[in-house]
This record gives sequence, structure tokens and C-alpha cells, in this order.
Amino acid sequence: MAAVGIGGVAVLHSSFLGSKLKPKPLCLSIPLKKEWKNSRIISFSFAHDVFLGVGVGLPCTVMECGDIIYRSTLPKSNEITVTIPGVILALGTLSYLWSTPGVAPGFFDMFVLAFLERFWRPTYKKDDIVLGKKLGEGSFGSVYRVSLAKNNKGSGDLVLKRATEYGAVEIWMNERVRRACANSCADFLYGFLEKSTSSKKEAEYWLLWRFEGEATLADLMQSRDFPYNVEALILGEVQDLPKGLDRENRIIQTIMGQLLFALDGLHSTGIVHRDIKPQNIIFSQGSRTFKIIDLGAAADLRVGINYIPKEFLLDPRYAAPEQYIMSTQTPSAPSAPVATALSPVLWQLNLPDRFDIYSVGLIFLQMAFPGLRSDNSLIQFNRQLKRCEYDLVSWRQTVEPRAGPELRKGFELLDLDGGIGWELLTSMVRFKARQRISAKTALAHPYFDREGLLALSVIQNLKLQLFRATQQDYSEAANWVVQLMAKSGTEQGGGFTEAQLQELREIEPKKMKKSSAQRNALASALRVQRKILRTLNESMDELSRQRKSLWWSRWIPREE
Repeated sequence: MAAVGIGGVAVLHSSFLGSKLKPKPLCLSIPLKKEWKNSRIISFSFAHDVFLGVGVGLPCTVMECGDIIYRSTLPKSNEITVTIPGVILALGTLSYLWSTPGVAPGFFDMFVLAFLERFWRPTYKKDDIVLGKKLGEGSFGSVYRVSLAKNNKGSGDLVLKRATEYGAVEIWMNERVRRACANSCADFLYGFLEKSTSSKKEAEYWLLWRFEGEATLADLMQSRDFPYNVEALILGEVQDLPKGLDRENRIIQTIMGQLLFALDGLHSTGIVHRDIKPQNIIFSQGSRTFKIIDLGAAADLRVGINYIPKEFLLDPRYAAPEQYIMSTQTPSAPSAPVATALSPVLWQLNLPDRFDIYSVGLIFLQMAFPGLRSDNSLIQFNRQLKRCEYDLVSWRQTVEPRAGPELRKGFELLDLDGGIGWELLTSMVRFKARQRISAKTALAHPYFDREGLLALSVIQNLKLQLFRATQQDYSEAANWVVQLMAKSGTEQGGGFTEAQLQELREIEPKKMKKSSAQRNALASALRVQRKILRTLNESMDELSRQRKSLWWSRWIPREE
């Protein structure tokens, strides 16, 4: 609406209401000049063509300013429109942010939890600690059982480690674990740097944990009564079963489940331990579980702490064949925010957690075979496995025919319940890291299912069949088929015969029969072919590492 002035009379021009509005004629009674005071009331009937808006401007219907058109084409509401591509993009973004090792949890831990923790966690210094019994000594420090000078209520006994090397790294790792997966490792309290007053002595890092126990898995395994000496510790009672394979198998199942659970907690936060062995697994008396200790060699791959591409920290007795947790072509870690944002890509390219899985597999072997629990026998086993190209099936075929009672007993234990223990073991101890299962997948293995109801047994069998189908190596059978197909139509071989087709139906992966001279010759040819394929695969792996290096060099600047 607009006002139009004519002869001192203010009127409203209806044309400014828009073409869609049709108001009734408006009559106004307004006093005019003095000579018109007694005149009758003037009635104005507005028509579209009478007034031209003198002194105000032309109406929108004349100027065609488009205001009415623009108003009519505006959206009726400001609500967000949900589309299928938008939903897919949002879900993909969320999946990336929470995938291992976790971008979103990493930022929250780094910038929120770590900052807040400084205000409420207790702090200690050297004068607060009274040294007690020495529990052990290693290459990088000594461990003591200690107490507090001012024994606060409920503080109890503590464990102190005086570390000369990797102390700062271990403090970082334990603080991360305490915030993210406290049940995986011993309960860490505080760590600080204690400077030496003597110029000859190096500064030491002092690390404090709550005392949870002295017995490590290595100590318990050295007993002749293992695994029965662990039964009451982890189960709280002695099973009502006679001594034998079934009872031993249940105890070892429980220990393996606890180890894999603790390891899965570490890996979910982006930490690879790199030194998993029985000496670094302690039994917690309070929680009745095994926990992981000694994180000095661990690498935090969410931000790149304690990771150098061409260096490794490991125990050769339990280390995986690759020795490196990631490709040596991987560049050094960039700044923490950038490294955290790119960590899921780096993790999926290398699967560094599989390094620890190999070590747990060797511990599984030691628990099943008493003869492998000493250092000398484990070193000898590693040599045998290397000669068998890290193939446990080939190793078993080599040693089982001349095995002693202890070795045969170990195979019988792993063959219980259809051999699911042996299948779990072979899926963990493999040459290539990418072919090993993760800790989370291992926990879902049928080996850890408890049989009881019929429905549970059916589900267990289905899971077992699925696992077998996905874990078997069909390379030899495939190569045999390809070799016969290559001869098809030639004078030699002439394609598949009925006997060969029947043989193809009955063939089992990794277990080809050698009943005839032809099959023996074929097996020899396959061995040569495997060596060639292995050489080619190593070359392809090297090319793949070079491609990864080129890809990363585009996005991550190398440190000078």
C-alpha cells in the first residue's frame, strides 16, 4: 500500500496492494480547506485508472518491478530437504570418522579429554614414593614394588618403573590407554621425569601403576601344572571335570579370549604393541584377567608417536616375519591433526595390527605344546617354520609322523570340536600380514563359542563353515585347474577327461593326493610354480609400496 497526495488529501492507492488483492472502495471523511468545512463528506471510489500516484511513483503494475513474481516463487518453507545422495554422503563421512583408529574419537581425546585430565588426576613426585622389593629388570629400566610416604586411604601398593629409554613414549601410551581402553592394560596412575643430580647418570622417567599382581603368563607357563594352575585364578573355581584335553582346552580358550580382548582394545585406539610375549602379559588379581604391560615399544599410529618408517622394535622370538608394522616407504608422520585425519587410510593400506596377531598365535602354540615353552625350543620352531615358508600345515605334515607324546597331545587338543582350534591358529600364524585375521574377527571365531543348546550348535556349525570357506587357500587347486585348461586343445593333455573332472570335484585345498606318478610330477611342478609366483608376488608388493609412497608424497610433505 502507498500513499498518494492530491490537493492536501491523503488517500491510499489500492493498486499498490498487488494484482492478487482486490480491496473494496475506501471512503475517507477528511476536512479540506476552510471554505469546504460545511460541504458534504467527499467519498472517493478508487479505480485503477484514476490516480497516477502523483509525487510517490508509479505502481509495480506499471513499472513491472517483478516483486510479486519474486515473492510467489520463493520456497514455502526453510526446511532441509533429505536426499538419498546426501544420506549416503553423511553416512560415509560418519563411517570414516569412526573407522579404526578413529578420527573423531582421536580429536576428542587429544583436545578435550587430555586437557581436562590434567586438572583432576593425582600427581606424584620422587619424595612421595618409598621404594620396596625389586620385581624385575630389563634393558630399558627396573621395576619395583613401592608404597606412598603418606599412605592415602585406598591407595594400596603400587608398581614403579624407572625407565632410562622410551620413558616419555610409555607415559604417552599409558595415558592414552587409560582414557580409551583401561581394561586392556595395567591401571596407570602417573608418570614424570626425574632429573639426576649427578652428571654421570641419565635422567629417568618414573612411571606408577596400581599393583595388580606379580605373576606373568611366562611365569605361569613354566609350571609343570599349566594350565591347571591358572584355572582357579581366571575361573574362580576348579571345574568339575577330570584332567584331560577338554578341561585344558577350556582354560586355554579363556586365556586366549582375554588376550584377544585386551589386544582389540589397543588396536581400536590405533596402538600397535610390537612386543607381545608371555613376559609382557600379567595376571590381574583384582579383575581375574590377563592384561598387557610394557608399552615402551608400542607405536601410536593415530598421531605417529614412536613410529619411524625404517626402524623396528621387537623380540625376534615372537616377531612376525615382516618385522615392520608398516611399509618402509611410508613417510614420517606429519602434524598431529593431519596424521589423525589421514590415519584410517594408512591403517587400511598396511593393517599394522596383524603384527601383534602373529605374536599371539605363537603364544597359543606354546600353551598347546609344552615342548615349545622354552626359548631354545621356540627358536628351533621358528627355524623349522621358516623352512616351511611359514606354512603351519606344511610344518605339521613334517613333524607329526615322528612326533613324540607331548607334540601329539598338542595336535589332539587343537583338533577338538572339529579342529576349530587348529583353524584359529593357522589363521593367525601366516606369512602375509593381510592374510591374518584381526583381533576382533578372532573373538568372533567359533573356537570361543560355548556349546549347550541345539540352536547354538547349529549357529556354531554355520559360523565354522563360513569361516572355513573364507579362510582356505585355494591357490594350488586353482593353479592345477589353470594348468589343465592351458593344455586344452593341444596334443599333450587334450583338455579335461572324465577322470580329471571327477578328481576336480574331490580335490581339497592344500591336500592334493599323490597316488600316481602323474600327480607326483604335478606336485613337483606346482612347487616350482609356487616359488615363481612368490617371487612375482614380492615384486608386485614392492611396486605396490612404491605406489603408496608416491600417493602419500602428494598429500603429506616429508620432514626435512
